[in-house]
Amino acid sequence: MLRSQDLKLRQSDRQWAVDLVNHLRDSLLVFLKNSDEQPYFQSASVLNSGSYYEMVKIHNPNEFDMMLKLQSPSRLKMTELDQYHGLFYEVALSRPTRSHIRSFLLEDGLTISASKIIREMHRLVRKFISTYKGVRKRPNSPAVTLSLLEVDNGKEELLSVDVVPALEVPSSQSWPLAARAGPDVNNWLGKKTRRSLTHQTCFFVPKKPPGRNLSEAAKESWRISFSHIEKELIKTHGNKRTCCESSATKCCRKQCFKLLKCLIEGLKKRYPQELDALCSYHGKTVFLHTLSIRAQDSLWTLHHLPACFMHLLGALEGHARSGLLPHFFVPSSNLFAALTFPRKALVFLTEALEEQRRQGLPLLMPPAPAPPLAVHSPSNSQSQPSIVVQQTHVIQSPIIQPLKVIETKALVKMFNILALVVALVCVVCYLCPSVVGK
Repeated sequence: MLRSQDLKLRQSDRQWAVDLVNHLRDSLLVFLKNSDEQPYFQSASVLNSGSYYEMVKIHNPNEFDMMLKLQSPSRLKMTELDQYHGLFYEVALSRPTRSHIRSFLLEDGLTISASKIIREMHRLVRKFISTYKGVRKRPNSPAVTLSLLEVDNGKEELLSVDVVPALEVPSSQSWPLAARAGPDVNNWLGKKTRRSLTHQTCFFVPKKPPGRNLSEAAKESWRISFSHIEKELIKTHGNKRTCCESSATKCCRKQCFKLLKCLIEGLKKRYPQELDALCSYHGKTVFLHTLSIRAQDSLWTLHHLPACFMHLLGALEGHARSGLLPHFFVPSSNLFAALTFPRKALVFLTEALEEQRRQGLPLLMPPAPAPPLAVHSPSNSQSQPSIVVQQTHVIQSPIIQPLKVIETKALVKMFNILALVVALVCVVCYLCPSVVGK
């Protein structure tokens, strides 16, 4: 199996990428602050989120997430949308306002339009990149995705940054009702920590539910986000606060999560259509649930890494088989519900995970060496990656093994001939000694 150390990012790569992203972030904030066209965005600030800042990024540090925090002038009225069980909301002001957010309200003068916020964000970003050398907006991207380019040629993408506008709920306001039951961390981090988490603010990002024929309210809806708290949970993950500190015992929690992310990424690359609904957030949710159940640090020691990862893999497989994966912060919302994760895709995921486990996790194996050129045929060149990996050993055997067989047969034949000649000489010597004497 792929070693977890192989997924660790080099310090030089990390620093180089962070310097680029930080410069982009600071430049964007300066641009927004000095933009008189849209005063509402002048007070925006940035909250870093995503796998890099959770320290569970795998492979290269080439993708970053940046939440652009937008303030609300008053308390918010958060109306849960039917069918989505506390994940999507209609967000409105509690009273009329004359503040700059007025430009992004619907006709009722209270409801905040997600589509207007997104459109303005795209417009401002397009204007910003015209002033920032070596960056472009990625085409056909639903998010505001910026690509930082190699300055010399302006073509090669070095890394990408997703800029997501996020409406911040006032700190004086409680979470929506559906989120107050979670997260379940009492046995893991303690009741005091849970109270501290639930007193933090939450965010709404302008993302509508999946599917067609959405209602007008759904088209303007917002999805609740706790990414800042997820980052905190993953960074301070231990049952004891000293876990993984410099002088403390190290655990294997993050290594397990990285391996699971690597497996999910491999499955999506191999089966892009069948597992289109699968994403790394499903893996993160399974990981958080597993941490809350297996709370003790002693269960996650480094030498238990293989067993811990198989336990985590089994948890994902179990959730897929049952079709139930509760959102960690909104337990009433099932991330494997048919509305967002089709049954056919869920069955396929279950079978794919079972196959990986039976075959010894081939997607986590280091890449196999390329087979000899002589064995490549037109039919093999069209094969899928899964078939090629399985054929590696089968293809090699006809090349090597028959040569050994032929060589062995030749030696046996020569030995038999030699033995026959010796035997004939002995017989002649025995029967005709006079001939030999002469």
